[in-house]
Amino acid sequence: MTPLFMKEEDGNVICNLCPNNCNIKNSHFGSCGVRGNKGGKGIIPLYGFISALAVDPIEKKPLYHFKPGSKILSLGFLGCNLHCPFCQNWHISQNTDISEQPDSQNKWLKPEAVISAALNQNTPSIAYTYSEPLVHIEYVLECMALARKHGIANVLVTNGCANAQAAEKILELTDAANIDLKSFNEETYRKCLKGDLNTVLDFIRLAYKMGVHIEITTLVVPDLNDSADELDAAAQFIASVDSKIPWHLTAYHPDFRWNAPPTDPAFLIRCAKEAEKKLACVHTGNIR
Repeated sequence: MTPLFMKEEDGNVICNLCPNNCNIKNSHFGSCGVRGNKGGKGIIPLYGFISALAVDPIEKKPLYHFKPGSKILSLGFLGCNLHCPFCQNWHISQNTDISEQPDSQNKWLKPEAVISAALNQNTPSIAYTYSEPLVHIEYVLECMALARKHGIANVLVTNGCANAQAAEKILELTDAANIDLKSFNEETYRKCLKGDLNTVLDFIRLAYKMGVHIEITTLVVPDLNDSADELDAAAQFIASVDSKIPWHLTAYHPDFRWNAPPTDPAFLIRCAKEAEKKLACVHTGNIR
């Protein structure tokens, strides 16, 4: 499939999918490790490569207020346009080498096969999840269009780092989304995560405006995004969109390149109670 949001210019490929706006040289890839340039043409070599395919409870996405109690077919990918040093799924988000994936030869799936799997498992929804689905937008859109034809709901689990045109295109086919709001500090996004906070906020506003059921998740990382002021500002922003939007505050554990101690469960519960002053639904996660 011809890559969307990629234009060719003087032998380079410009990818306008996300705020990185990568200018990709021949035989190289963008920041995500997925979208590349071969001979001056945009390429997506991992089109249709699936890192995981599993049936989950929908609450695991986490979505607590969309088809509660149902099962969902979860479809995973490789690569990500963010580079969070505390990533809990770094083995697939920061690694696009399929030779390092177990049973890699059997993980190429056409969109039709994904829909067949959902129908065979009798799951009313498909989640595009685990690693960042937006960097595989062409494949996800093809799956989503087929899912709609079969009455299957589309669930997007995403960091929300997509430019407006790409965001609108994918949200048109999205029924529900869990969007990561990783921090409410622009410097943290830019320097630590290699992303853009305002792009994520715009994605959340657009999803809500377009009628997508949204829930928001923040991984609370000690000494990074856990200050009272920052969490309060995040809650205030969510409330400004709609105070009924569910917010999931989840506990971090040391992983990838981040060695801070795990989030204290008692602290997380206090944060949730404070956020409940502004929001109707606040949930804690990754704690007993």
